[in-house]
Amino acid sequence: MPQQAATLDELLKPLRDAPDRSAVLLDVDGVLAPIVQHAEDAHMPETTRRPLIEVAKRYRVVACVSGRRASDARRIVSLGSIAYLGSHGSEVLRPGSTAPEPDTRIQGWARRVQAFARGAFTEELRRLRVRLEDKEAIAAFHWRGARDEAAAETAVEAVARDAEAAGLTTHWGRKVLEIRPPLKFDKGVGIVNLLRDEDLAAALYVGDDVTDLDAFRGLGELVEMGRVAHAVRVGVRSDEAVSEQLEASADAMVDGTDGVRDLLRALLAGE
Repeated sequence: MPQQAATLDELLKPLRDAPDRSAVLLDVDGVLAPIVQHAEDAHMPETTRRPLIEVAKRYRVVACVSGRRASDARRIVSLGSIAYLGSHGSEVLRPGSTAPEPDTRIQGWARRVQAFARGAFTEELRRLRVRLEDKEAIAAFHWRGARDEAAAETAVEAVARDAEAAGLTTHWGRKVLEIRPPLKFDKGVGIVNLLRDEDLAAALYVGDDVTDLDAFRGLGELVEMGRVAHAVRVGVRSDEAVSEQLEASADAMVDGTDGVRDLLRALLAGE
């Protein structure tokens, strides 16, 4: 259960006390990089990159966990010494590696998902300024910044119904619909796979979207498995309603990407 009475400093103490046996896991968009109207414009500020570099040097496992492809997440963060879980954990790009390792079980669905997405991406969606993103085994329909976001969302809801009728899975995020294979994978599954062979004193996850609730759950599973002794779940507030869902499950909340930068600095306190 969330430890809402504890301060963030108290929650981070188990990580600071044993950095060589701790993991720091962070979402990218809305956490390290501010949310932007067009996803391709996202970048992590240098003021955040500097403390993240130091955290990567000090802590045993540091990874970014993103709905983007792992290579795109690395491009935004621009740090090759940490791991990247991309496409909601369906691929991992390890520190120093040049190519991600895909989950072949999921990648086998890529052609079918993309064929559906191309057929569903109608002239009406284009007129509404909905954007289609190809993530191989995932197709994402974005409507952030559309001229009429309400109309665009209504049109995307029809895509969701068609996808489910076609035997695919839908997953909603902040102004985005993802079409996925009908298989079990999410950020929580990816985190469990990444850390299941570790023996950690503590692990931290920081996220800002409903997909990060899966990551919170994954940390809980690692505690139950005995792989992590102490789990810390931190939500990032935004001006969108998802903050309420995060606050119900998080141990603590921080304010935007500036709050995340301060959290990274707090992880280095007492060096």
